[in-house]
Amino acid sequence: MLRVSPDVATAILWDHQRVTRTVVIVDDHAEFRAQAIELLQVAGYEVVGSCHDGRSALDAISALRPDLVLLDVQLPDIDGFGVMAQVDTLADGGPAVVLISTRVAADYGGRVGRSGAAGFITKAELSAHSLARAIARR
Repeated sequence: MLRVSPDVATAILWDHQRVTRTVVIVDDHAEFRAQAIELLQVAGYEVVGSCHDGRSALDAISALRPDLVLLDVQLPDIDGFGVMAQVDTLADGGPAVVLISTRVAADYGGRVGRSGAAGFITKAELSAHSLARAIARR
């Protein structure tokens, strides 16, 4: 894109790249999804998908190719670990996935560590800062 300012004698070529990270939120509780959408949008994320179960999450991840997936562990059909296993098979390596739960990570034994997720956050601790920390570890 070419932008020219009347205050500059020569034209400057700008290379605009997407700065906003795209996110798909997966949780079976509509109220939590709504709260997470609001929190992430205020923090500058672009929420491109919101899913209530694992199957719709896999469809959304495949179609939307988000940068990040906020994924509940306990879903009504495929649990978060099952979704993770299928996300890992995506050709481009797939999005960063942060697992969320009302439970603490220790309740899942070593499954969180073996899942390939970028991180784990309890729902009570979810914030833009905790999400940024989890992604940074990836």
